Amino acid sequence: MTRSVYVTGIDRGDGRQVVELGVMELLTRQVDRVGVFRPLVHDGPDRLFDLLRSRYRLTQDPSAVYGMDYQEASALQAEQGTDELVSRLVDRFHAVARDYDVVLVLGTDFAATQLPDELALNARLANEFGASVIPVVGGKGQPAESVRAEARNAFRAYDGLGCDVLAMVVNRVAAEDRETIAERLTVRLPVPCYVLPDEPALAAPTVAQITHALGATVVLGDDAGLARDALDFVFGGAMLPNFLGALTPGCLVVTPGDRADLVVGALAAHSAGTPPIAGVLLTLDERPTDAILTLAARLAPGTPVISVPGNSFPTAAELFALEGKLNAATPRKAETALGLFERHVDTADLLKRISVAPSGRVTPMMFEHELLEQARADRRRVVLPEGTEERVLRAADVLLRRDVCDLTLLGDVEAIRKKAADLSVDLRDTQLIDPQTSALRDSFAEKYAALRAHKGVTVELAYDVVSDVNYFGTLMVQEGLADGMVSGAVHSTAATIRPAFEIIKTKPDASIVSSVFFMCLADKVLVYGDCAVNPDPDAEQLADIAVQSAATAARFGVDPRIAMLSYSTGTSGSGADVDKVREATKLVRETHPELRIEGPIQYDAAVEPSVAATKLPDSEVAGQATVLIFPDLNTGNNTYKAVQRSAGAVAVGPVLQGLRKPVNDLSRGALVSDIVNTVAITAIQSQVPTPAQELPA
Repeated sequence: MTRSVYVTGIDRGDGRQVVELGVMELLTRQVDRVGVFRPLVHDGPDRLFDLLRSRYRLTQDPSAVYGMDYQEASALQAEQGTDELVSRLVDRFHAVARDYDVVLVLGTDFAATQLPDELALNARLANEFGASVIPVVGGKGQPAESVRAEARNAFRAYDGLGCDVLAMVVNRVAAEDRETIAERLTVRLPVPCYVLPDEPALAAPTVAQITHALGATVVLGDDAGLARDALDFVFGGAMLPNFLGALTPGCLVVTPGDRADLVVGALAAHSAGTPPIAGVLLTLDERPTDAILTLAARLAPGTPVISVPGNSFPTAAELFALEGKLNAATPRKAETALGLFERHVDTADLLKRISVAPSGRVTPMMFEHELLEQARADRRRVVLPEGTEERVLRAADVLLRRDVCDLTLLGDVEAIRKKAADLSVDLRDTQLIDPQTSALRDSFAEKYAALRAHKGVTVELAYDVVSDVNYFGTLMVQEGLADGMVSGAVHSTAATIRPAFEIIKTKPDASIVSSVFFMCLADKVLVYGDCAVNPDPDAEQLADIAVQSAATAARFGVDPRIAMLSYSTGTSGSGADVDKVREATKLVRETHPELRIEGPIQYDAAVEPSVAATKLPDSEVAGQATVLIFPDLNTGNNTYKAVQRSAGAVAVGPVLQGLRKPVNDLSRGALVSDIVNTVAITAIQSQVPTPAQELPA
């Protein structure tokens, strides 16, 4: 029978979408076929399902997601009774469930539904679906004792109606009350109760949402600016000096359109980062002159300026009635919501309670989820030398919202802050360092000079060298001020890894530094090495790459079965290239007899069981290899790119191996998601591996 989880509530305003998104995240880590079912739906777009579909790449037909609309359900219940309503919804649920390993059920929303005893209906549906229930209680604006009482009553209500209650979630409580509420409910309830504080950024509408709701016209700004959250509203009427003092981070400035001084002043403050604002809303259908707008666009490129015809008072009334919503157009809110859920919910315990059997397949999304989870489990600090690069800042935004690791950004501090303000990236909890002016520069120069004295490097020369962001970041890692470094979005591979060769150097058991890519195929993850560093390794180096790659695979949950690739399988071929692979295989078997390895072997025999059965029927690796070692860089680099493009694989890497401390290189075409994954990998590499993550002894 398909497992299902039913997330429901007891009233409106509980912010349940955070929990629904968080549970979906957990389920997609474990299995690759997750369905969604919403028994009852309002007319109009379903913003949460649109978000789930885009974020988790759901292929489910949207028409199969819903049971029926509320109006139809109300009429059916009135005419034929609750039993008939439930019967039809059960039939529609099972039509979905038969195609999936697990189904997330989104309960009714208690919003003008005209259904009597909606809580009882949710309980009945959960029981008929065979679903376990996670009730959500909203605590916004309520005293702690009221929240505790409501949570206990909600548990009794669902439990009393026969539901299998997995856990309780209390959401949107005052931050100062969170621990007290959690402690009291832990001893009062027989199931776990997770308490989430109110997060203003989730309730804040984006500038785009405000523009749509008010029917405003966009005068200036781009999509990134319109995606900013309006965390506060500041109404301009005072003289400029007093007005500037009233600005708050993330505020939307509301001012009559003829107050050019306030428009320019607000955008100048944003440009200086004191403070960064969400944008400017002009009222009275007035706009500054073209000259002022040109100046505004140069002061704060991308920052939205929007205009409405009404005056400030009715505009204010509409603004204060708006609330932000999670949807596919607000991916940053989704990251914030998931970060909130993962910080305050024991996700490992909840997943265990859900008891979904893990899928035998490992999809790219499942692998990426696991990276973030592993990194978060033992928090580390990663230094990013390219602190003013937009993609790096956007990746930092995701990493910080998801609470994955601590970050240090290098570069001109004011330039970083200005760029972050333009992108609406909150760097309050991020360490910013300018190598040119840092107090560490002198000591780093001395350390580098000592390391490179045999090359004639003096302290004076070293003082210039360590001002380079990659050298400075590498020295931070070497000195324990950061656990790892990721660079390369705008620097060459040589510029990124040369400092690591000079300063961090190789591990005692590694003869060379090499690399792997994690190739995330539709149903499994393969490890390819070396596709980025060593042009033509000899047999000893190739053996070292194989051993390092097996260790990296084990570190990231891939059971290493090594295929030493060649154009020949077994003893069928000869020649210098095949002999090199044969010798490397022999060396690995002699030095690491615990490793499963086959070579020389062709790619098809390594990964396809039917071919392996013909060419190497007795091999424990052929047909099921997970670590594929290429004989040279030309073969490896071309193969990974061919598989990436032709098979639609997600290539994560290159991941450097063999260094004493982790430093990783990015492609200069790296996407934000690539940077996020590489930072997570770097954080994991710096953690102490558990026995399960090490090679067999």
